[in-house]
Amino acid sequence: MDPVTTTRTATPQPSGSAQTATAIASDFETFLRMLTTQLENQDPLEPVASQDLAVQLATFSGVEQQTQTNSLLEDLGSQMGLMSLSQLASWVGMDALAEGNVHFDGSPVEIKPNIPALAEKAELVVYRRDGTEVQRNTLEPGTETVLWAGVGANGNPLPSGVYNLQVEAFANNESLPTKPVQAYREVVEVKAVNGKTTLVTAGGIDVAANAVVSLRQPQS
Repeated sequence: MDPVTTTRTATPQPSGSAQTATAIASDFETFLRMLTTQLENQDPLEPVASQDLAVQLATFSGVEQQTQTNSLLEDLGSQMGLMSLSQLASWVGMDALAEGNVHFDGSPVEIKPNIPALAEKAELVVYRRDGTEVQRNTLEPGTETVLWAGVGANGNPLPSGVYNLQVEAFANNESLPTKPVQAYREVVEVKAVNGKTTLVTAGGIDVAANAVVSLRQPQS
């Protein structure tokens, strides 16, 4: 699999700058025709003042320049997006920390449970992709990092697959609001779709590149 994938449409389309240039040329021709018609039909006794003509020309020139500037910014943004995609290719093979589902393949998964500081009790709850709860483990309040082994209550490893991990925290027997669990995942591909850069991690889980909060070498 190519670690860098760019999604393109099948039919080539004119670039934004090309379309803008065509539109500007068309608008300028229309403007000249209207101006010529105005001059041809003006009252000879009250001709259009040169100041008015200057204002009209300056106005059109300003709009034209702004349109061209916007077009250049769009092209620059596209080029920066491609540059970013190329740079992010170096992330392939790295472990990225972000929120979202995790893929279990029999090896422990390192997570950050983000237990609320006020919690007196906390539990890590594991769900299958279909929402079925399969595991519930007690967490010590204040725990920052957990190695989730993926072992069921019977001592056997859970089946390989995608799981959703959540934390439930309590204080004074009341539930506390919690943040999403973060987990390290191996980056296997970087792709750009509709102008957004996405990381494909182990198990086919997509993670937005801007959602990654930490990056590290794989742990042995």
